[in-house]
Amino acid sequence: MLTAGHPAPSAAAPVRVFLLDDHEVVRRGVRDLLEAEPDIVVVGEAANAREALARVPAARPDVAVLDVRLGASAGGDHEGVEVCRELRTELPGLACLMLTSFDDDEALFDAIMAGAAGYVLKQIGGSDLVNAVRTVATGRSLIDPRMTDRVMARIRGSVPEPEHKAVVPGELDRLSPRELEILDLIGLGLTNRQIAERLFLAEKTVKNRVSSILAKLGVGRRIQAAMIAERLRDPHDNQT
Repeated sequence: MLTAGHPAPSAAAPVRVFLLDDHEVVRRGVRDLLEAEPDIVVVGEAANAREALARVPAARPDVAVLDVRLGASAGGDHEGVEVCRELRTELPGLACLMLTSFDDDEALFDAIMAGAAGYVLKQIGGSDLVNAVRTVATGRSLIDPRMTDRVMARIRGSVPEPEHKAVVPGELDRLSPRELEILDLIGLGLTNRQIAERLFLAEKTVKNRVSSILAKLGVGRRIQAAMIAERLRDPHDNQT
């Protein structure tokens, strides 16, 4: 059930869609395609992550179509996934449909972890994109179940990742007290913005600290740091 603050889509209530893409031509094309359908209306759009996070709550969409890879001027690689994570935190009933030019398993993995309802390539046909929007608007997933299984296997630790080496005390010693604090919050699933608010830091400062943490731990992705933080938390929890 959608709980973004308005009734679920029906014949009397068109699917409300918000668009995030740093290319104006792409946004115009997707808008024209969707608004040609009688049961879909585009209620807003944004060219970067900051605009999207500010505008989506007011627009109250049922579906947010988010570009996975925003350009450098719009916020950086995979920024669309961070937008998905933050929007899903604020609006649990919002369905996020990730749109990308690249068939990237790592981006898909991150998108699933962020709560995305679907993931499609920009090479998708127009009618298929329309159907994808309708599908996720009804609460159904548009992600291959096999990929979901792989994600869950990684979380359970049953599928080892070559680059995800075990953390030894020496590596943790490289982290400052503030970095350890940020690592713990990453493990709780907080976004950079939420961490910044929690610790009274600038969001850019947190982003830089996260990059430093990943480098010191010898991992390449945020989800790997989160899994490390979870493993570190378990022994402590078991003692309490």
